[in-house]
Amino acid sequence: MTSLRERLGLSLPLVLAPMAGGVSTPALVAAVSEVGGLGSLGAAYLTPEQVRQAGTEIQRLTSRPWAINLFAPQPVPQITLPQVQAAAAELVPFHAELGLPAPALPETPEPDFAEQFAAALACRPAALSFTFGRLGAAHLAELRGRGILSIGTATGLEEIRQLTADGVDAVVVQGGAAGGHRGGWAHDEQAGTLALVRAARAVTHLPLLAAGGLMTRDDVAAALAAGAELAQCGTAFLLADEAGISAPYRAALARGGETVLTRAFSGRPARGLKNAVTEGVAYPLPYPYQNALTRAMRAAAAQAGRAEFLSLWAGTGVGQVRPGPAAELARQLTAGL
Repeated sequence: MTSLRERLGLSLPLVLAPMAGGVSTPALVAAVSEVGGLGSLGAAYLTPEQVRQAGTEIQRLTSRPWAINLFAPQPVPQITLPQVQAAAAELVPFHAELGLPAPALPETPEPDFAEQFAAALACRPAALSFTFGRLGAAHLAELRGRGILSIGTATGLEEIRQLTADGVDAVVVQGGAAGGHRGGWAHDEQAGTLALVRAARAVTHLPLLAAGGLMTRDDVAAALAAGAELAQCGTAFLLADEAGISAPYRAALARGGETVLTRAFSGRPARGLKNAVTEGVAYPLPYPYQNALTRAMRAAAAQAGRAEFLSLWAGTGVGQVRPGPAAELARQLTAGL
């Protein structure tokens, strides 16, 4: 049987985690792909036109395989005016610090998935990965018809079973140490990455990508030994020269610190460095509303150099993050593998 690594044409057992919000720039994606891994573009917050532009730039920079990631479509939750008022009131002091008007929800809280998906297909990546849920049969069939591999994301065994039944080509197994958003939707087991990979091997025949806490060559080797075909690393690339993070975010990562799971910025659980917002928000709106409500604050904080108001996504291994060219970081993570 042809392995996933062979199907993707990879010389390294490495995948760049798709870090949405501008971290996974075309330059970062291309750099990891060029050295033999699978670069991944986090496109969930991009407009369809931005998706196409990013895809064109990646293809200009590399002829190697790369992937694109989207948030799976999901029902938009109902919210009430008192909920909105409570969530906005918590952000008022932060807005005042940044010289912003009172927080308000935009008319459109997130991009249209159907349009994003069409734009992603037009880019013809080697794979499309997705988080927060499942893709429908029609979406998966369209990917198969275009020769694009489908990669779901799971945080527990029940999600792995569902994705297997759906007929995806591979599953990202996301352990509790992972930075950024939790990618599951049913039951997040918050298990250790290696333990979850081993357990997953008993419930699915699909190729597995291990994610969460993989910061060194030994971590990657352990994930492969546990049964993963590929290791997906995100936090390890946050200080890469090509990563698209703001100066205050870079400085905060260099300092390190405690990471926490929080819904404060987006309404969905995500792991990042503790700061004023993670400590000060108790009543966030559900995703995508909280994400939209905090967008102006995050943009202003990046401009003002105020890391205490930024979503500083990072995994528990943030203390081991190192700067440097992405290609060199990828080689260090896979040396001898």
